Amino acid sequence: MRKLILNTVTLLLPTILFADQPKDWQLGFQKAASKSMEDIVWFHDYMLLPIIIGITAFVLFLVIYACIRFRAQNNPVASQTSHNTIVEVLWTIIPCLILIVMAVPSFKVLYSQDKIPPADVTIKAVGYQWYWGYEYPDENILFDSYMINDSELKPGQPRLLTVDNEVFVPVNKNIKVLITANDVLHAWALPAFGVKRDAVPGRINETWFRADRTGTFYGQCSELCGIKHAFMPITVNVVSEEEYNNWLKDAKQKFAKDLTNKNKKVVKKIKFKEIK
Repeated sequence: MRKLILNTVTLLLPTILFADQPKDWQLGFQKAASKSMEDIVWFHDYMLLPIIIGITAFVLFLVIYACIRFRAQNNPVASQTSHNTIVEVLWTIIPCLILIVMAVPSFKVLYSQDKIPPADVTIKAVGYQWYWGYEYPDENILFDSYMINDSELKPGQPRLLTVDNEVFVPVNKNIKVLITANDVLHAWALPAFGVKRDAVPGRINETWFRADRTGTFYGQCSELCGIKHAFMPITVNVVSEEEYNNWLKDAKQKFAKDLTNKNKKVVKKIKFKEIK
């Protein structure tokens, strides 16, 4: 009974109350942690949903009206009307206007995502079967990030989302992410930041985000990539600049970019051609 009540409450709670990871029975987005995600949520909640609900209600009304008004009992002789010019003009113009209204804010959202500002921190994410490799090219840092098995989880760590080596970034800084893959297609996705980019072998895709609050944020590979596709989580810690500098100092020793580094579980040297 307690579980049923909890699930029901979770279904009814608004999106803003959710934490920075997916919840059981969750409907809607995770709480936005960047301006890009806020724009996406606004477009969804205040543009798409009202239009979809309005069209659905209007079509349902027409179906019910037609079933009642034009049933055989009331119309023993079928109508011979072949067309209606006014109606045909309206059902052509109105959808066009709706699409235009939707297009303007959607183009704005897309433009803000694709226009990458000068980066404060650059990170390279490489997808492997089935883990992520990360590099901070400006800091000479290189490490792999594997999911932690259920048997090794500590209290409070989310299942299928916790990794051994987490990504750290400073809050309120522009983070540029270069995304590629070593073997098959992957996708680097962080819902709270409104980020999702395909990782394609042989090329580099770019994206960016600017986290506006601290915390631990979770994502996953979002492109079917094999039997262990569901075991490629992404964990990003957004911290203060002071905490980030402290982590950076330790990481430069622990994850120094060296092809003989024993901290690397798998070492692969790859050359990529960046495609903008």
